[in-house]
Amino acid sequence: VAGLGNYGLWGTRHSVGMAVLDRLARQLAVAEGWRVDRRCCADVVLAAAHGLELVLLKPRRLMNLNGLSVASAAEMYSLRPEDIYLVHDDLDKALGKVAIKLGGSARGHNGVRSCISALHSNVSGPRWKGISAW
Repeated sequence: VAGLGNYGLWGTRHSVGMAVLDRLARQLAVAEGWRVDRRCCADVVLAAAHGLELVLLKPRRLMNLNGLSVASAAEMYSLRPEDIYLVHDDLDKALGKVAIKLGGSARGHNGVRSCISALHSNVSGPRWKGISAW
């Protein structure tokens, strides 16, 4: 699960993906386990939920380059694009609303576009799952 955003710009709509991951880490009781992983240029913590092993990832890059961190982590943890959830802002959603979508285009979101490019996904039908929230 990758929380997209601009690292260090906390509290902004554009970094809501990272805020959601912070909350998820607290709910999974792993919030104290965040560590910097220089191999993928991200903060990473491992968690378990409902029999699944999760990699929670907050890229330490600007939004337009988040895909480089996501793709590096995918390689490190042997993840396929269809295993990855992207959590990001969406200006088309009302404040406080969450949506889950399977595949589709980046719809103008530079962080999602970066992930599609770095994961070598087909823009017309990538298999990643996006969660847009705010």
